Amino acid sequence: MNKMVWNSSILLYRPFLWLLFLVNLLGTVYGYIWYESQLIYTSENFDSWVLVFVPDSPTASLFFTLALLYLLFPPRSSSRLVTGGRVIIEALAVVCSVKYGIWAVAMIEAGAWQGDQLEWTHYMLMASHLGMAVEALLYFRYMKAGFAALLVGTAWLLLNDTIDYTYEVFPWLADELEDDIPAVRAFTYGLSIFSFFAAMIVWRFRKKV
Repeated sequence: MNKMVWNSSILLYRPFLWLLFLVNLLGTVYGYIWYESQLIYTSENFDSWVLVFVPDSPTASLFFTLALLYLLFPPRSSSRLVTGGRVIIEALAVVCSVKYGIWAVAMIEAGAWQGDQLEWTHYMLMASHLGMAVEALLYFRYMKAGFAALLVGTAWLLLNDTIDYTYEVFPWLADELEDDIPAVRAFTYGLSIFSFFAAMIVWRFRKKV
């Protein structure tokens, strides 16, 4: 119990929350800049609505950044609209961060295993994306989202997967993985389901606390 209180006091300490908010906000901005070339390519070759489905990781980071604002400034209104908006954003923050955090690390490692030369940016990306997955699961116990919201978040992930691999607007991969698209697609769909169950485990634990 003391350990739980200590963890809560650190994770919910406002200066720490503000630091985490700023780190995620800057990471989100950097992520969209990282996708600039693919966003330009997509805008020139596809309908504009497809653009929403291109920058996966920064959008996940954006959802988590917004979820942190709910912890910093809990809404005073308890209306269905306000509560519904909050739980959907929180659910998206969790399942998207877990899914794309793990996905990015797995794709970098898979490319390296097949011969892609890793640079310092690869290690930076692996560390930051792994952090996305970890922080989402750590903070989910303090969020309001539940089973229904997690289903909505997972439905978004599966829709994103379908758009990505139907229109081939998935994140650009290392050249070594270009002949492994079917395996990458299967892994991506599977990871969406895994993210749901990982969040469910935390949610069930939260319900018992």
